[in-house]
Amino acid sequence: MEKPALDNITATIRQGIITGLVGPDAAGKTTLIRLMAGLLIPSAGDIQVMGLNTIKDADRLHEIIGYMPQKFGLYEDLTVIENLNLFADLQDLKGAERKAAFEDMLKFTSLKPFIYRLAGNLSGGMKQKLGLACALLGRPKVLLLDEPTVGVDPLSRRELWKMVTGLVHEGISVVWSTSYLDEADKCQDVLLLNEGKLLFNGPPKELTKRVEGRVFLVNVPLKTRRRDLKELLSRHDVTDGLLQGNTIRLVCSPSFHRGPKESQWQPTQPRFEDAFVDVLGGGPGGASLLADKIPTKKENHIPPIQAEHLTKRFGNFTAVNDISFTIKRGEVFGLLGPNGAGKSTTFKMLCGLLQPTMGKALVSGLDLKTASSEARSRIGYMAQKFSLYSDLSVKENLDFFSGVYGLIGNKRKNKIEEMITIFDLSSFLDDNAGLLPLGYKQRLALACALMHEPDVLFLDEPTSGVDPITRREFWSHINGMAEKGVTIMVSTHFLEEAEYCDRISLIYQGMSIASGTPDDLKDSVKTKEMPNPTLEDAFITLIEQIDARKANERTGS
Repeated sequence: MEKPALDNITATIRQGIITGLVGPDAAGKTTLIRLMAGLLIPSAGDIQVMGLNTIKDADRLHEIIGYMPQKFGLYEDLTVIENLNLFADLQDLKGAERKAAFEDMLKFTSLKPFIYRLAGNLSGGMKQKLGLACALLGRPKVLLLDEPTVGVDPLSRRELWKMVTGLVHEGISVVWSTSYLDEADKCQDVLLLNEGKLLFNGPPKELTKRVEGRVFLVNVPLKTRRRDLKELLSRHDVTDGLLQGNTIRLVCSPSFHRGPKESQWQPTQPRFEDAFVDVLGGGPGGASLLADKIPTKKENHIPPIQAEHLTKRFGNFTAVNDISFTIKRGEVFGLLGPNGAGKSTTFKMLCGLLQPTMGKALVSGLDLKTASSEARSRIGYMAQKFSLYSDLSVKENLDFFSGVYGLIGNKRKNKIEEMITIFDLSSFLDDNAGLLPLGYKQRLALACALMHEPDVLFLDEPTSGVDPITRREFWSHINGMAEKGVTIMVSTHFLEEAEYCDRISLIYQGMSIASGTPDDLKDSVKTKEMPNPTLEDAFITLIEQIDARKANERTGS
């Protein structure tokens, strides 16, 4: 018998607060939100929203609920104002009421200057703001948000959170599904689901208490931190570990006893994410079967990746402006920046998918303009958006990409079997790739990018929207590959995982505005008011400094 998507869930969501809905991929979060919205009918049991039964009172239910789906649910070939008009028609908003609602929403979301822009041409943050505006047009009493900040940069995430917090002050009740557990930590209540079961329901601080006294920071040498993390995660009394610059954050099991070896470990305040991973049985560990299968890359004096004055113009618009950097063998290099900063354009030029207007993109010393096929044979690329064939099965995608990369015979067959085992894809082989849970889509995309054992790997937001457990699994593979000499360039909006990078370049408005180690960037924004900035603090502060400087230049002050 097939497992239910939700299994005997009983919970009460309090009115007038933000309730976080968290859990790993395929936990049942989207199913629960769609049941609340009246879009699915429960197999057993019932749901009431503000006293209305989701089946019997479906027509009245839609009058009090605003729903923002996980995938962008608007029409990309309509403008901002056309999408608003369509949703206003659906809500039967007319005349002065419609005009007032539009004025409120455009002011609230700061979208007024963009009303004639096609929705498909908006940045990730703007798309989510438009989705939120459309969900709010009917002035709902309950707002259901399914992963509203997936693929959204930290600046836009903060803006969206501020906007939704303001709605709660106006009396709207919010259910916020998220894979970012710092957001869950800000919620008044949290529902934690796993495999369709409710594991926790209450204030996040209550769950966080379970790991009090078990969370430590360990100082390690920068050069050996990946190996040190792997070694620490192999201990039976360590349930989770993360890199944070030149420190490792560890969560220990209840059986942990601090001995002389651990005397230098610094106790630190636990977070909701520590408890989340702990209650799910711990992280995936630090070992990577993928890295174990990869041969160590040969030493070479030629830098694996070089960007020399890269510039890309689209008509009068400059997407990337004079960017240069060199990445060493076995280095993990992070490209950070807000939506629309030029990260994906830079990635595509370095992969040979876009020709630069000026400058050079070199892979292992080969110019992608003149030696594109030879250079590309050394590259693995995982795109920002799921770019495999959605209508093909998992097995068909693996077979197709192994062929594209020139694998034949037993080598091809063995590599496919190897990827199926490493990424745990055996249960999904006949499923259409487009219907996979997000975490498995990303596993399949990474498997296809690695078929030919590339020297250089480009990962454009590889963990966007995946749960913390899957994120750790990906970084175990990335760390392991880097130890084997694979050179990796990665972009991410989740700045905690950017701590894994050896160096970072922060891109804004097509230019590199800061570069260095994660600790370098944090140190650059330290003040008396902010003595221990996070990487997210550094990201936002550095961008705000550029904006302030440009504003001063415009006003001549």
